[in-house]
Amino acid sequence: MNTPPLPLRLQTAPHLRRPICSLLWLPVMVVVFTLSAMLCVSPANAQTKPVLAQFIDKVPAASLVAGADGYGQIENAAPVAPVLKNGDQIGWAFITSDFVGTTGYSGKPIHVMVAIDQNARIIGVKLVKHSEPIVLIGIPEERIEALTEGYIGFDLVAATQNSDHELNIISGATVTIMVIDDSILRSGIKVARTLELGGLSAPETANAPQFEIKADATAPQDWFTLVGDGTVRRMSLDVGQVNDAFAAMDDPRALERPIEAPAEETFIDMYVSLVSIPAIGKATLGERGYNNLKAWLKDGEEAILVTARGQYSFKGSGYVRGGLFDRIQLIQGDMSVRFRDRNHRRVGDIMADGAPEFKEMDLFKIPAESSFDPTQPWRIELLVHRDIGAIERLYTTFDIGWQPPANYLSSVPSITSETDTTTNPVIASDEQAAKTALWQRIWRDKTVEIVVLSIMLVVLTAAFFFQGFLTRSAKFTFWFRISFLTVTLVFLGWYANAQLSVVNLMALTNSLVTGFTWEAFLLDPLTFILWFSVAAALIFWGRGAYCGWLCPFGALQELTNRIAKFFHVPQWTLPWGLHERLWAVKYIIFLGLFGTMLASIDQAEKLAEVEPFKTAIILKFDRAWPFVLYAVVLLGAGLFVERFYCRYLCPLGAALAIPARMRMFDWLKRYKECGSPCQNCAHECMVQAIHPTGEINPNECHNCLHCQVLYQSEKICPVVIKKLKRQESLLASMEGAQKALNRTRTTKQNLKEKS
Repeated sequence: MNTPPLPLRLQTAPHLRRPICSLLWLPVMVVVFTLSAMLCVSPANAQTKPVLAQFIDKVPAASLVAGADGYGQIENAAPVAPVLKNGDQIGWAFITSDFVGTTGYSGKPIHVMVAIDQNARIIGVKLVKHSEPIVLIGIPEERIEALTEGYIGFDLVAATQNSDHELNIISGATVTIMVIDDSILRSGIKVARTLELGGLSAPETANAPQFEIKADATAPQDWFTLVGDGTVRRMSLDVGQVNDAFAAMDDPRALERPIEAPAEETFIDMYVSLVSIPAIGKATLGERGYNNLKAWLKDGEEAILVTARGQYSFKGSGYVRGGLFDRIQLIQGDMSVRFRDRNHRRVGDIMADGAPEFKEMDLFKIPAESSFDPTQPWRIELLVHRDIGAIERLYTTFDIGWQPPANYLSSVPSITSETDTTTNPVIASDEQAAKTALWQRIWRDKTVEIVVLSIMLVVLTAAFFFQGFLTRSAKFTFWFRISFLTVTLVFLGWYANAQLSVVNLMALTNSLVTGFTWEAFLLDPLTFILWFSVAAALIFWGRGAYCGWLCPFGALQELTNRIAKFFHVPQWTLPWGLHERLWAVKYIIFLGLFGTMLASIDQAEKLAEVEPFKTAIILKFDRAWPFVLYAVVLLGAGLFVERFYCRYLCPLGAALAIPARMRMFDWLKRYKECGSPCQNCAHECMVQAIHPTGEINPNECHNCLHCQVLYQSEKICPVVIKKLKRQESLLASMEGAQKALNRTRTTKQNLKEKS
């Protein structure tokens, strides 16, 4: 039987054992050296108590605000301190985590000191304490400081009117940066309101009168009464009013192109109402229309009806190109909402008796995270433009206000609790809503990545379920795997930064001990989805589904090893005894990290740099030289020993291997001849997960499916070859018997004809 040449094995070359084994210690020595160097360049830990009093003496005023020389006493009413310059107050300093509870990916707050002036403008920002591993060890502190300095000059008053602003993201720290941004803006607005800076009003006290929508309220059924009692509000503008509004501008160009129509002609006749109030929705949309509206809205969402007639459209056509209705926005207090096409529906007809014919009838959804209060007044701002050049326009606005008539409201008991935000249910609810809004925003921004990852998971699941069909062709299986690993590395790793880490497990464990919250883990949607898929895969296939297919660093190792093989780089196969003992190293590393975490989570996160994932995948080798050297050495070892790091050093692989025994199914098929006498699969297994006796070790198997290709190979597997030879022999025997039978029949026929 012809068999393909096997890779060089140390057992067959005793004279090579000592030098090669000596070379194998080189990566271990470099690991020790570089880990020591990395710990030396890591920043020191700070205290963990997130209060202004803890940090105010550690952050010089001049480092927070240029020209400042000191701080005043911390106020009793709120944790803020005056910022002083030559004895005069120039602003207020505070710590974000004293006002908002947003946590980073580590599950802990990111403490940022911010200073704002009397006009509610940010005049200083400084990151003072965090537990984010990607910033703590991965990304240089200077890059974060440079980003936070970009907030200096930010107008918090403008932020209350328009929440959209350009956010600069540092690759590899998307979640951390978004949490910092959310913390700075929300805490800054809260402080500005509390101190009434920049004209912002102080927040309402907890015992102020409150209302709720009356469930049994009724609304008039005719349009005339709905408009008359304020259920539907109207704004009617004629051409003359609009021309006058532009004429009142300081820009003389506004007079050059007036609307060419009679002054009394209707420019726009516009109506608005809050139709998520049941009585109003049923009166304007009808019973069926309101039921459809309820099905469209999710918990916490509201909806308004906007109708209009006349020559001007409140929708315009910009939303067709960009998805944003740029001519209208809803404003309530210092909150504003701009509507997108995904939050828009057309209305077929107005069901109230006597409703006029409208050119435009539309529903707009108000997202839950906007903190819109249906019991409070609001207004729609209509933007009207006038062309003054080929590509230049002037704008003016008109408002149509709405507030719920008294018959739709009922009062609720006032809250008399203290102003402590930790016990005030209203403030706690607002804080929870803000946290929810943050992770939902991140998920929306990652829609493309989530869809691609979902497709990858579906494809991989189908490949595993139908692996018998997939592995019939060795060539197809090879290119399918190479293609999938390339997508894993390039898209999942270098583009989306979706690299799981043992740090994730540490954060989860620490969260379970200190107080679990879903928000900390929902901040990174791809990691969240991957961990759930890994949990499911452990039940079906063990650790191999992730380690063998979805780990970007594992993909990088395998692809570089394939390139090395293409250039005939010699491959080393360790003696089974040594290989089996080196398996234990990764478990020792994992248990060491876990034990360290119980004493100090910060120290454990530093030691977790034994994983080169941040360097090679998240930061794409853009780090200090010890980190880069460490990752390059591991990849270099992998050129000679396929997946060297995965086999012997990966603590994440060890953590996944521990529960791998609980898998419920055994998908990899074996013959009784596997291991005795045949060793083909064992020789060709890329991670030597097959024992010499033929058993597959599920703790080490990466589910690459190569053994299943060999299982069906008609050129390599001796069992298949023997079976084919038996079939050929049987077929030859049957053909011989058939020929003999045919000859007998021919002879009999000839004798019969002669007789």
